[in-house]
Amino acid sequence: MHELSLAQSLLEQLLELAGKHQAARVTRVVVTLGPFSGIVQDSFAFGFNILKAERPATRDAVLDMETPDPEYICLECNKVALIPFPRQSERLDLARHGLAARKCPWCGSNRLSPQGGTELILNQVEME
Repeated sequence: MHELSLAQSLLEQLLELAGKHQAARVTRVVVTLGPFSGIVQDSFAFGFNILKAERPATRDAVLDMETPDPEYICLECNKVALIPFPRQSERLDLARHGLAARKCPWCGSNRLSPQGGTELILNQVEME
């Protein structure tokens, strides 16, 4: 479970920032998890919540996670598109009917390549 080591690294970074800014505690953290990062949000949040309790400065920190829609480049028309992941009910329909889950909104091609989206970014930290 690499999420635990990622959460630990994030908490170390938060403690460093709190010390640098003479803050007694971290109250809120906002991170972006790229849609292709391979990070399981529930596991990351679980690890963060377990590890934050070990330090008084992070004990009450609230973790907010944002995941942007995945971005693809079409290999046919070379345009970039944001295409949300299908909902669970849509995935079942797609599987039953053998339909491609993603198509270029401009040319209809299903030859799409993921672009970026592998990041874990610390966007905002609120401290007191």
